Amino acid sequence: MNKNIRRQVLFTMFVAITMTASVNANDFEIAFQVERSIEDDFKKVDSSELTPKVVEEILKQYPTSKLAAVYKNNKSQFKLVMVLQSGTRRTVYIDANGIWFKKP
Repeated sequence: MNKNIRRQVLFTMFVAITMTASVNANDFEIAFQVERSIEDDFKKVDSSELTPKVVEEILKQYPTSKLAAVYKNNKSQFKLVMVLQSGTRRTVYIDANGIWFKKP
């Protein structure tokens, strides 16, 4: 299978899984309010802006987690709010090339 097609399939699967996840809207509204209050230069974006490399890394590192929110800055770095299988939230950072980093 062509590498680009494989990435697109993985990305599509990730977005579909994320969009079909059932979550409590009130919990996420509270989380989003907290996230907005501590935002630096990250702006909320749609998950479709994630690069294929980022999607691959998310699927590798967080295979059972759900994506709650995606933020992006002007350096093409992403701030992701993940909902772990246990229900706890984790904020992680990754660049467009799929390299994880600590909060800037």
